[in-house]
Amino acid sequence: MKILLTGCAGFIGMHTCERLLARGDEVVGVDNLNDYYDPALKQARLARLVDHPSFRFERLDIADAGALDQAFATHRPQRVVNLAAQAGVRYSLKNPQAYVTSNLTGFVNVLEACRHHAVEHLVYASSSSVYGHNTDLPFRVEQDVDHPVSLYAATKKSNELMAHCYSHLFRLPTTGLRFFTVYGPWGRPDMAPLLFTSAILDGKPIDVFNEGRMRRDFTYIDDIVEGVVRVIDHVATPDPAYDRRTPNAAASDAPYRLYNIGNQNPVQLLDFIAAIEDALGRKAVRNLLPMQAGDVEATFADVSALDKAVGFKPATPIDVGVRRLVEWYRGWAAGTMAGNTA
Repeated sequence: MKILLTGCAGFIGMHTCERLLARGDEVVGVDNLNDYYDPALKQARLARLVDHPSFRFERLDIADAGALDQAFATHRPQRVVNLAAQAGVRYSLKNPQAYVTSNLTGFVNVLEACRHHAVEHLVYASSSSVYGHNTDLPFRVEQDVDHPVSLYAATKKSNELMAHCYSHLFRLPTTGLRFFTVYGPWGRPDMAPLLFTSAILDGKPIDVFNEGRMRRDFTYIDDIVEGVVRVIDHVATPDPAYDRRTPNAAASDAPYRLYNIGNQNPVQLLDFIAAIEDALGRKAVRNLLPMQAGDVEATFADVSALDKAVGFKPATPIDVGVRRLVEWYRGWAAGTMAGNTA
């Protein structure tokens, strides 16, 4: 297939592109290479893709409706994966406009381009953040998520609502994936796994919010990519059992689906830090802090619906995933210091 993937120089985006190319798909990668975090890391990820004969890169911002529509018209993708977004819960407290521009305006531009260019299936990134302060664990896609606690979460919930409108009005098949704390090689440097790894190696203290009494459903990147690729192939269809009198948030009588994608095995933050310490052979200096605004105490994915739909089963234990992350980071850090970021 020909697949257009936004956010191709991002963490999940690069890994997904590599997997699609390896199986023989044509991939059109879209990214604006912004400076939310070190663009050198994004350039290094992109360098792993650009020489592949079945990869084409378009540097553009999905908030630019004209440029995005032109990319669709030029490449005519059969399926689309939207992973471009302004990420980060804490950053949304500082720069809310970035989330409106990318996650709302940009997403409606993606929907419009899919609508007008006969795309067969749109798969898009949502987030576990939509569950807010829900305490009924594990999180199920059928739960109420109408009380977000960060603007980032609100924009992701909005994406789900916008997608349903297009599925209903224009019969555009859409599938949303609520990602749960993805980690692994080439990960985002603003997220805890890499922040901790980098600081411990440098002998610097790490900030541990809520004094480490948080649980996260850390999910290894290879497991995430396996799920994403299976969902791309599993085009959303109307649910024949859907009843408007008792609506199910995860399905519809439109071609719309919504799934959790996580490890379904939450880990105490202090235990995750210990796994990093073991892999590094060094102890962390821990700066214990209170809970930050917008954070939640626990995430825990019920992935039974995704398992039933596409056979998704996370398979990477935390110790294995953390060891791979640390091995990659040591090489990346050494290469960066030597001036070789590719």
